[in-house]
Amino acid sequence: MPARRDDDREEAPEGPSPDPVSDVVRWAAFSCALVPVVLLMCGQSFGGAAGTAAGLVALTCVCHALLRQSERTAARVSTESSVPHRGRHGRTGSGSHRGARHPGTGSSAD
Repeated sequence: MPARRDDDREEAPEGPSPDPVSDVVRWAAFSCALVPVVLLMCGQSFGGAAGTAAGLVALTCVCHALLRQSERTAARVSTESSVPHRGRHGRTGSGSHRGARHPGTGSSAD
């Protein structure tokens, strides 16, 4: 079999994953399958391994839901923070006319 050259390799994606939650859940599902197998190999009963697998699956589902909720909350907060805050009363401008009934009129006598 001929040796592979560097330019024949497929490019691995660089940078962060587009969906890190799915990556975490994928690893958790792998662990949910692997742990009972290891327990059976070490002499644990089938019922004990099955119970452990069920607990890991339940924990994975809860963590998945919490991670998705956290993502939604972070997206909402970043969307709200992109809108500029208009102050306590929602006024715009510099506030130089605060309390004046007729902007531009002075109080000096002629």
